[in-house]
Amino acid sequence: MQGTIAITDFDWYQTLLASAPNDEVNFWLPSARRGFRSEPYSPFFFKLRHPHNAIVGFGLFERYVKLPDWLAWECFEARNGCVSFAAMRERIERIRKGFGYQKEGGSNEIGCVLIAQPVFFPEEQWIPQPADWKPRTQRAAKYDLAVGEGLRVWLECQERLKVSDHQHILLGDEQSNPLDELFTRAKVRPGQGTFRVQVSEAYDWACSVTREHSLPALEAAHIRPVSDDGPTVVSNGLLLRADLHRLFDRGYVTVTPRHRLEVSPRLKQDFSNGRSYYPLSGRELNLPSTPGLKPSPEFLKWHNEHCYLG
Repeated sequence: MQGTIAITDFDWYQTLLASAPNDEVNFWLPSARRGFRSEPYSPFFFKLRHPHNAIVGFGLFERYVKLPDWLAWECFEARNGCVSFAAMRERIERIRKGFGYQKEGGSNEIGCVLIAQPVFFPEEQWIPQPADWKPRTQRAAKYDLAVGEGLRVWLECQERLKVSDHQHILLGDEQSNPLDELFTRAKVRPGQGTFRVQVSEAYDWACSVTREHSLPALEAAHIRPVSDDGPTVVSNGLLLRADLHRLFDRGYVTVTPRHRLEVSPRLKQDFSNGRSYYPLSGRELNLPSTPGLKPSPEFLKWHNEHCYLG
């Protein structure tokens, strides 16, 4: 198995250590031009640069996506390793200035490396960086985790999981292997920010009802809410225009198991209005092409029966 060791700054680490535990973080890159690739759920290690030169945590790589900086903040907020959007923008600009980045066009895109189930180590648990790490290296490096320094770092990270500071990883069975639990959580319990990205990608960044593509107007809706035991999986999601999302959450619209929008008569009864929504009733949704990502009939039926004000 291969892992990635990537350089970050002390402020990013310190902010996330203070807010731990988190189910996801955004290891953002100030430029979206290069991209990043790795095997899904492969280990991703956080390394501080000089003078610290240490591995200070790790997580599991979920995916890479380009996002406008404002949307990255909406999705992940302080899980971007910054206390505010203004602080995040200031840090982006400071790093860009350091390598002469020239912005192109009006979109302020950054590269977002989404990391599931991150674990951060306090200073007394820091792990020395690989002995063969080249001092001038500024980019992420791949390591074989079965041999040499890659294996050493990986084994030391696993040892850190066994200490009491990280027992929140266990799902309830004290005999469980924390590493196994980490992989299980990453695969079956993606965070809310990752859920929004996954749903947006599945629907090709367009409202499933109106085909609207304007990013500020789009939101990922849970069909069965998390508060009612709904999972954060794409089959429990719809990408909707913000106004339709609010109506969906409040039961004034629903989606039938045949994937058609239905608008409740209660919209007119309660507000003496709804003229812009009733023409949408009966419209077939634009769905993901991958069968496993389409809305689950089970979740749609739940919404029809428990939320819809028909």
